[in-house]
Amino acid sequence: MHYIQRYFPNITPLQKEHFEKLQSLYEFWNAQINVISRKDIEGLYEKHVLHSLAIAKIVSFKPNTTIMDIGCGGGFPTIPLAILFPQVQFLGVDSIGKKIKVVQEIATALDLKNVTAINARAETIKDKFDFIISRAVAPTLDLIFWSKGKIKAESINTIRNGFIFLKGGELKNELNEAHQRFQFRHEEISLKKFFDAEFFETKKIIYIHQ
Repeated sequence: MHYIQRYFPNITPLQKEHFEKLQSLYEFWNAQINVISRKDIEGLYEKHVLHSLAIAKIVSFKPNTTIMDIGCGGGFPTIPLAILFPQVQFLGVDSIGKKIKVVQEIATALDLKNVTAINARAETIKDKFDFIISRAVAPTLDLIFWSKGKIKAESINTIRNGFIFLKGGELKNELNEAHQRFQFRHEEISLKKFFDAEFFETKKIIYIHQ
């Protein structure tokens, strides 16, 4: 929990309470439905919660922003971001039903009314969003293909609407392949710019927009 307070010192008492509850909630649900590796559950705040919150270092979402999380798994990055931005609406989508159950149960336990989680494939979603986010789910080409046409035209935030992906490692070939298919502008932002833990040395944000 000290990771969160160190990098996000202005969280409210309610947000602090919600973040503190995540460890016990994920330990409980992970014992029922394995959505996080046993090893990673010990590093929940660094490897999952803080990693998810990295997105907040490049944009502070304005109220009424709408966001879809493709392959939301057990709720990352949706749950931490929903705690940090209670006036932003999040839709978590995953094709694995048991993972969606975990997101729903944790959102209910924390009374996060800004989170909806559904068992579906991203390409079946008909709505449009300000941003589409994802964390280490699939190659960039696939993520854009699944969500093509689902970005709203008009932007209300300080950065243009688009895709924000949390990824790691060498991405040059992956991004080149995606760019050849879908012409876009992108920024590759190293997370070591924001966090000094070794875990973030190879972690990046890929922000894509037209």
